[in-house]
Amino acid sequence: MNFKVTLISAAIVLAGCSGQVMAKDWKTVTIVTEGAYAPWNLTNSDGSLGGFEPELMKAVCERAKLECKFVTGDWDGMIAALNAGKYDVIMDALSITDERKKTIDFTVPYASTPASFAAATDSDLMKAPGTGTLIKMMPGETGVKDVDALKATFKGKTIGIQAATVYAKFVYDNFGSVATVREYKTGGERDLDLQNGRIDLGFDDTAYFKTAFDAAKGILAFTGPEIGGTIWGDGEGLGLRKSDTDLRDKFDAAIKSVIADGTLKTLSMKWFAADVSP
Repeated sequence: MNFKVTLISAAIVLAGCSGQVMAKDWKTVTIVTEGAYAPWNLTNSDGSLGGFEPELMKAVCERAKLECKFVTGDWDGMIAALNAGKYDVIMDALSITDERKKTIDFTVPYASTPASFAAATDSDLMKAPGTGTLIKMMPGETGVKDVDALKATFKGKTIGIQAATVYAKFVYDNFGSVATVREYKTGGERDLDLQNGRIDLGFDDTAYFKTAFDAAKGILAFTGPEIGGTIWGDGEGLGLRKSDTDLRDKFDAAIKSVIADGTLKTLSMKWFAADVSP
């Protein structure tokens, strides 16, 4: 009997040691971003990454005492590649939603922004109902009068969205029965079609569109209300594997720090000309 107890005790000790060996000593992390979703993230002419998120992440990594390496990747494959171990963190205006929480973990949010429709300035869709207003919606909410008013206006039109986004689901759920929905790999590809009249409307993050409008030199503008609220989740956060809770905790503390001392707000005003703090 004493022999069995000794074996069990030894097994427990070995299991504990094994757990300690498996625990990762985080010093370097690989972060993926699109590099094509300005002003959140963008690729400079020299190939380096810029924008709100890379600059914010520099401050976050310094406080977390981590060496952070940025790589670029396709938006629609990021979550699968993260779980496959291709990189450690997603930072790409990733909305924190219950659906995504089923497969990955998130840090606390570092931003929260509404979304909007866009159209060509010479379109008959300019000044759609609710233009210039802000409405807030909850996940799964239906029967919102402002949205129903848009359905009548957008009936028979083509709406472009970036695939695999929370905005895509919203457009399908609310306008899929009255309009044609066209998916794009990137927001930039969608914007070109919108400028050239191949689609009637686009739907995306409001902060993203403001930069896209500048690039389009006045050809595009907002139409309809801005749509905010918990329909987009709890805000934008870093996406991590569920197993990496220790890494999540490091980033949580660092994000809270840059929010508390105003660093996040300063970068927000620089890149968005507005405070997107959560």
